[in-house]
Amino acid sequence: MLTAANLLDIFAFILLVYVVRRLFVGRHGGLLPPGPRGLPIVGNLFDMPTEHQWQTFAKWGHRWGDIVSINMLGQRMVILNSFDAAEQILDKKSAIYSDRPYLPVGGGIMNCDRFLAFQSYGTPWRDMRRLFAQTVGTHKGLMELTGHLEDLVCNFLGRVASDPPSLMRHVQRFTAESGLKIAYGYTVEKEDDELIKIVDTAMDRFNFATAPGAFLADVFPILINIPAWFPGAQWKRKAQAWRKDMETLCDVPFQYTKSQISAGTAVPSMVASNMDGGISPQQEEYLSIAAAALYSGASDTTVSAICSFYIAMMCHPGIQKKAQDEIDSVIGPDRLPGEADRERLPYVTALLLEVLRWQPIGPLGLPHRLRQDDTHAGYFLPKDTIVLANIWQMLRDPRRYSCPDQFNPERFLPREGFEPETDPRQMVFGFGRRVCPGSHLAELTLFLILSMSLASFEITKPIVNGKVVEPSMVYTSGTISHPVSVQCSIKLRSAKVETLLSSQ
Repeated sequence: MLTAANLLDIFAFILLVYVVRRLFVGRHGGLLPPGPRGLPIVGNLFDMPTEHQWQTFAKWGHRWGDIVSINMLGQRMVILNSFDAAEQILDKKSAIYSDRPYLPVGGGIMNCDRFLAFQSYGTPWRDMRRLFAQTVGTHKGLMELTGHLEDLVCNFLGRVASDPPSLMRHVQRFTAESGLKIAYGYTVEKEDDELIKIVDTAMDRFNFATAPGAFLADVFPILINIPAWFPGAQWKRKAQAWRKDMETLCDVPFQYTKSQISAGTAVPSMVASNMDGGISPQQEEYLSIAAAALYSGASDTTVSAICSFYIAMMCHPGIQKKAQDEIDSVIGPDRLPGEADRERLPYVTALLLEVLRWQPIGPLGLPHRLRQDDTHAGYFLPKDTIVLANIWQMLRDPRRYSCPDQFNPERFLPREGFEPETDPRQMVFGFGRRVCPGSHLAELTLFLILSMSLASFEITKPIVNGKVVEPSMVYTSGTISHPVSVQCSIKLRSAKVETLLSSQ
């Protein structure tokens, strides 16, 4: 009879065989990109930081160059620390660098790899991306959404004016209700909306499970075969339970819209527009996943950028004043800015670009997987290499940005004798065929938030017990990085603004 000790010995042996196979089977000759020297068997496992990895990768780049290579238990990883390297590899060779690495737990057990961001490059991915394009990828589609977004931003500003200390909560509600409105035509009626709770729970699971190395089985895929009842396999039981949350994320809001369509009360949305005329069961499944991806993808990313904007404004009152002067001059006091004013507000647009550059939403983006052997700049990159773009470092590259640690919107404005610096949108929204399909929607949303907030509020550092409270500049780790907290003083600029907000 096998004892627990015997079973552990067997699994230890299986792991050893797996690691040796990863290290020595199927290796090809060629000079790999340089990087920190690893240990036998484990490679660079102990060199890998557990948080804010992009900062460590940047240090490696300063030592070893724009293309750095590491070995994680036999898995080859390459980090790109410059825009030039990312453009040459991920953009110009997108046909072979557009796949995603497989996550045994997040992808296999929880089925998260059916979502657009982590889905393998192929026909289903292209079909879902086409659904995005039809809703938020064209000028016509965005213009149809603009009125809804402007109303939602006004509601957001009203809540902030009534309760400034709860700014973070107001931002989270705004991103949730705007995503639900666009994807499903759903209107959030109260603070503790049940649908928001369902989706937020699923997104917490998703963000944890899809982070690199979240589960040991992501490093040792052979562990996926361990039965859920086996001692120590709590992770598998947890993942199986979380899979149900992911199914709920796709199904519950989708069924809401279907019921509205049947009742003849559906309002325009991604789901309603694409259900018009009837679709096949396969297309319906793709639509439910794409809608969930639209909502979930917009939520966390927009929260991060909006919070960074408010921090930047209280840290840089002179820049805030300059943007407000532009709005006052162009728009006047009788209305708030809108999408139609965008081309007439170049400084505000430059401010938006600097927010994206200063604190990038996804410092490392999402990983790419190489589909076949490749060579670049004399280096050999083997098939199945995982490639990470260090967007955080690219946006702080002194070769492209003067004084990169300074917050300076004017770097993106043409001046006599100076060309505008590199547009950060070429980096923050990803590379190649994996560029974020919702980037235009994100830009529109952020422009409305920034311009209407600047027109409405004076944003300053809070004063507590007679002392100015300096803002926390601590940002979270993970796929999406956002401020841990945002505390600022927010006051209406005039009584006229209060009237404008209350009249919406």
